[in-house]
Order: sequence, then C-alpha cells, then structure tokens
Amino acid sequence: MERSKLEDLTKSVLKRVFIEIEASARHVHVTREQAMALFGHELTPKRPLSQPGQYLANERLTIRGPKGEFNNVAVLGPERKEAQIEVSLTDARTLGLDVPIRASGDTAGSPGVHLIGKCGTVQVMQGVICAQRHIHMSEADAKTMGVRDKQIVRLQVFTKRPLVFEDVQVRVSDNFATYVHLDYDEANACGLETGDLGRILP
Repeated sequence: MERSKLEDLTKSVLKRVFIEIEASARHVHVTREQAMALFGHELTPKRPLSQPGQYLANERLTIRGPKGEFNNVAVLGPERKEAQIEVSLTDARTLGLDVPIRASGDTAGSPGVHLIGKCGTVQVMQGVICAQRHIHMSEADAKTMGVRDKQIVRLQVFTKRPLVFEDVQVRVSDNFATYVHLDYDEANACGLETGDLGRILP
C-alpha cells in the first residue's frame, strides 16, 4: 500500500476513535451594537478558528469586574444576538464574580461586567459564564461514535497528566467541526499540549 494511502487510512481509523482537544482561553462575544460602541466599527476577522464560520477578531478589550480586570482579552466573531463572556473559575475569582458553569448560550441569571474598548465602555448586565466542557461534533461523527446532541459523556484524555473528565456535553450539528473544548483550568490540570487526543468512554 502506498504511504499516502496508508496515512489516510490511519487518520480515518483514528478519527473514528479519538477527538482532538483544544484549550479555550477567556474570550468575549459581543453584539453588533456593542462592537460599534466599543470599537467604532463592526468586528474585523484576524484568523479563522476550528469551528466553521467562527474567527478571532483583530479587536481586543478589557473585562472589568468588582475586584479585578483582564486586559487585551480576545473577541470572537461573528457578532451575536447577546453578549457572552467566557472565563475560567480562576478568572472569575480574579474578577470578583461567582459565575455559573453553563452551556454556551445559557446566560440567564449570570453576572455582568464592564467591557472597555478603544472607543467606549459597555455595561453587560448578564452573560459571564464558565463554559461547561464540551465536544463540538458533526452529525456524521456523532453517528459513527454512537452519541447524540446534549448527551453527557465521560472523556479520557491522553496528555501529560492523563485523566478522565466527567460531565462532558456533546453538541451535535453539521455546522460543527469535531473538537473537544476545555477551558484553561481544565487544560492545565491535564497538561494539555497542541494535538493531544481524547476518547469518549463507553
């Protein structure tokens, strides 16, 4: 068998069993109106992210909480209908906030912060969460791996400090590319490095 065909076959087999893991640093999603107030214009793409249609914006801002702040925070596009600020539990303590662990989009009753851009400040009344660890998965990969949307699974990670993560939510859509997303507290706990893989336990 030709080397290239063998490599393709190996990748195909690995993809049926293992999922690449990404670490998600603190970041902010804003509305178009908030982008205009913060930066004076809509978000401008810097580079694409692993999820189709998502991008890291050129714009950066400051998150200010009751006790502390973070500068030069990443903003992700495109703009959304509602603001969402995703931080780790360690970040939340620095900001002076008690944030819930939620799936993306579930921000009801969560605390707010001030967002500070080069052109202005926006007070967000709610929207700060610690994102529940999750797996973005295409419908084809979900079928192959035998999982469904919003299913909670256990994930074994093959990293410097191997461990098993409980309560990992599977999110299935043909708009997704298949990746595990952990926040930086979780990534540091397992010694994550670029390209590390995990697998869903039966």
